[in-house]
Amino acid sequence: MKRLLDCNASDFKGMSGRDLKQSIQASEGRVMLAETMATVPPLYPDITNAELAASFGADMLLFNLLDVFEPKVEGLEPSADLELMQEIKQLTGRPIGLNLEPVDLDAEEIEALDTINRGRIASKEALTAVKTLGFDFICLTGNPKTGVSNDEIALAIARAREIFGEDILIIAGKMHGAGVANETGSTIITNETLNTFIRAGADVILMPAPGTVPGITVEDAQQYTTHIHSQGALVMSTIGTSQEGADAATIRQIALNAKMAGADIHHIGDAGFYGIAVPENIMAYSIAIRGRRHTYVRMARSINR
Repeated sequence: MKRLLDCNASDFKGMSGRDLKQSIQASEGRVMLAETMATVPPLYPDITNAELAASFGADMLLFNLLDVFEPKVEGLEPSADLELMQEIKQLTGRPIGLNLEPVDLDAEEIEALDTINRGRIASKEALTAVKTLGFDFICLTGNPKTGVSNDEIALAIARAREIFGEDILIIAGKMHGAGVANETGSTIITNETLNTFIRAGADVILMPAPGTVPGITVEDAQQYTTHIHSQGALVMSTIGTSQEGADAATIRQIALNAKMAGADIHHIGDAGFYGIAVPENIMAYSIAIRGRRHTYVRMARSINR
């Protein structure tokens, strides 16, 4: 299996979830994932935020706030010949994923929660739609004030694995509290929770990058990462706290801390500007974890290869 670091657009075609996992693992902590909001106007007209993120060095693209029952990406008018996600893949040459939210209606609230569309909730029907739409990976997590809990994430992982088999990579975990009491800061993660996610079928466990939520240190993240790797899963370190809009020095510090902790995938969130990280921060993060060589090659590599 070719390491994702070296993959061309043609290499991603036909990759199963298992293939994608192996390709990520072979890249040894040098995979960059950028999240963008599907529902907001793009930073610049006539190009989607996903294309912009790809052009600044992202290897994988994750859509947030997309309704699977009414899929739409702002900045793109789909052609008559291609399905929406197939067109995004053709335009970017990247694996494409989607956030779905395992909302827990019984969770204890720490703040007033939002109500979200059923097309964003990790139900059986929504997960089935994910497979039909042609996504390469799924991310089971929670936006702020959505009431997503670890218990409900575990149930959603099992539901997704039953539906997807090995076809789609499953990423799961919390970037922040998502409005649930007793799951904030360092209490977001426990070894018991990690074991539950892995047993349920998660390929990749996401966790906040050191320095993004209170109490998650490099030492903590490294301990959790070592445990996850010992169980055969991978780790995605995340910036889900709007620090994707911070200065480049902060981004580089977070990047190196996440790499020291052992992250396999490095995630940067969608709220630097509204809907996408500051594009230069995607590049700064990428250069910090793999240098100019691999960053510039990813930025310049033609989608026709």
